[in-house]
Amino acid sequence: MKSFFRKILFLLGALLSLSIMSYTYTMSKQRYKCMIQMVNYTGEGAYIAVSLLDSEGDYVETLYVHGDDKEWYHDIKQWWQFYGKRRPNIDAITGATITGGQRTITVLQIEEDKIDTGYRLRFETAVEDQGYYTDDVEFELSTDLLQNKIEGKGFIRYIRMIPQ
Repeated sequence: MKSFFRKILFLLGALLSLSIMSYTYTMSKQRYKCMIQMVNYTGEGAYIAVSLLDSEGDYVETLYVHGDDKEWYHDIKQWWQFYGKRRPNIDAITGATITGGQRTITVLQIEEDKIDTGYRLRFETAVEDQGYYTDDVEFELSTDLLQNKIEGKGFIRYIRMIPQ
């Protein structure tokens, strides 16, 4: 009987530890609504990889991918060099492509300790038969910039980040 109660106590302790770790993990991430407004163009929808880069410009994490047909991921060339080697499951952070003139809003989760410490966000875009922009939008993760409209260089007209 003692063995049974020990096992129950052990399981309860393990569950409590996991729930505390999960709570701590989610609390360290800040959620941002990210609105992307595309320029007017005709043709296929844009594939967009939103990535977190460190202060050296190296990829750290994929935050979101607009475009869920994996067959075309290699067209987002710089991101593919990072993602394609490891190919982690990103199904939970993918959505449809965005066509010319459209806008979309997604939610990005960014660890709070990455803000104001030299990390960057990169929005990399590719449209079939029309081009590719490594850094269509790229900016340092600073408190000020995360609340401003940031102009794009290619298929993205601008993005706007709003803390939730």
